[in-house]
Amino acid sequence: MEIIKKHKAFVTKLVAASCIALTLTGCNDFLSIEPQNDIVLENYWTEEADVNSVLNSCYAQLESVDCIQRMVVWGELRSDNMTNGSGTNNNLNNILKENILETNNYTNWQCFYNVINRCNTVIFYAPDVNKIDPNFTDSELRATIAEATTLRSLCYFYLIRTFRDVPYVTEPSNDDTQEYQVPATPFNEVLDKLIADMESVKEDAVRSYGEESVENTCRITRWACYALLADLYLWKGDYQKCINYCDLVIEQKIKEYEEDYEENPTTLTTELYGKYPLISESSANSNYAGNTYNEIFGQGNSFESIFELNFVHNQSVTNSAVGSFYGSSTSKTGQIGAPPFLYTDAYAGLNDYFKKTDCRYLENMTEINSKIYITKYVNQSVSFRTSTTSGSQPSVNSSVRSNGFANWIIYRLTDVMLMRAEAEVELAGDVTADTPLTEEQTQHYRNAFACVSAVWKRANNKRVATTDTLVYDDYATSRTAMENLVLDERQRELMFEGKRWYDLVRISRRDGDNTRMIAKVLPKFTENASVIRIKLATQDILYWPYNKEELKQNPYLVQNPAYETDNTEQNF
Repeated sequence: MEIIKKHKAFVTKLVAASCIALTLTGCNDFLSIEPQNDIVLENYWTEEADVNSVLNSCYAQLESVDCIQRMVVWGELRSDNMTNGSGTNNNLNNILKENILETNNYTNWQCFYNVINRCNTVIFYAPDVNKIDPNFTDSELRATIAEATTLRSLCYFYLIRTFRDVPYVTEPSNDDTQEYQVPATPFNEVLDKLIADMESVKEDAVRSYGEESVENTCRITRWACYALLADLYLWKGDYQKCINYCDLVIEQKIKEYEEDYEENPTTLTTELYGKYPLISESSANSNYAGNTYNEIFGQGNSFESIFELNFVHNQSVTNSAVGSFYGSSTSKTGQIGAPPFLYTDAYAGLNDYFKKTDCRYLENMTEINSKIYITKYVNQSVSFRTSTTSGSQPSVNSSVRSNGFANWIIYRLTDVMLMRAEAEVELAGDVTADTPLTEEQTQHYRNAFACVSAVWKRANNKRVATTDTLVYDDYATSRTAMENLVLDERQRELMFEGKRWYDLVRISRRDGDNTRMIAKVLPKFTENASVIRIKLATQDILYWPYNKEELKQNPYLVQNPAYETDNTEQNF
């Protein structure tokens, strides 16, 4: 296959790694090691620094504009979160119209397979270095393999959620005689392989690289392994194991909070919502909110972060995907916007998605010339009054990021909490208003609601239970109501972070049909809604077509049936 059969030059020369290693130098000494150029393969893998250089390049490739653009496009663009923005290019416009052709550039998956091949290379050669370099210990070898395996698993996870069945390769492409034209492996088989791989390495991953948050959020730690495993098990439908891994992450964050509180009880910006420690929107005595956004997205590497791609100021590589899609200091509007129904009249309490007390609609979006644009990641900081008694739109004081170094978050605490909530709802089984809940079902629902309520309270500045408008009894008599509560809160909390379409795909897979997904997505289509409804009706359409060039290069690939007849442009 074209995507991985011509990478011998990478392994033998590693020139690319030396160019992009600088993107992560702010994390620690490991990330500042640069590979040498023009080194013959058999002479390269001789010491620990060689291994670290290639491992570093795995992160750097994952930070490439191509990868992050696809995290957005694959994970969000087809959902109800996004519509066209300013100067939207044809490829994006066609996807937004559900007119996805095999020639569309965003069907190209090469950037993720580049990461995979680099990870395979590390996993293959690192044991040889362990044998000849006494400074590269057995425990360091195991930690390195765990790190590379997790990055590889994360990439395959993106691929199967997007394309369903994909070629699964675990050997590096280091020999031109190797044959990499392989059939696609079915979704469930790849998922099982990823789980098995992660289970085999999770305890070898490093717990901590240092005392600073930035050191432990821009590299794979054991907690990142647990978060990925929780996500994998959620998709597999093994809900108890999903909960078990979520709890490991949550318990670690509670421990960190308790340690921070003991050291700095008066300056801590984190507080407990139920038992969950989250960054407050504002201090208890403040009339202004925005602190949650400022720490998580403005500064990055926050207390709540588990794993994010780190862009270091004053280095050569920037997160240009955010700039082109969402906006920048030079262009306040990006190519992607948000549907008006996510934002309009929220301040008046007339929005179906956000309460007027919810800080997130003010942090995530803004209205410019009657269109709604995305501000998440674009703004460096935001501040606005928490009071909405005036009945008018709150004024948001924002500082647009003056550079392109916004980090990109893969996993954070509230994501894990809401995974846990979803798994609890599914463990409860079928529930209807006509049948009283058993004690076990009630406990599952209470657990789920506690996670959702904590996330919601933080966003709505609710510290006193009597002021809540989110009430357990409103959802506790219906499984569908509880599922939708979790799904809606995931939308509000993780909006524009590359999660929403995958959430809708997961729900559709579980339901066995696309009814709920269609109901969520259809309102953003202002025309040809009946055509879109028909087009989105089949399960095959949940996934993307294979790229035309991949079909040419790999005769074993068989096009997704939903796209077999899409040979010409359709004008809706």
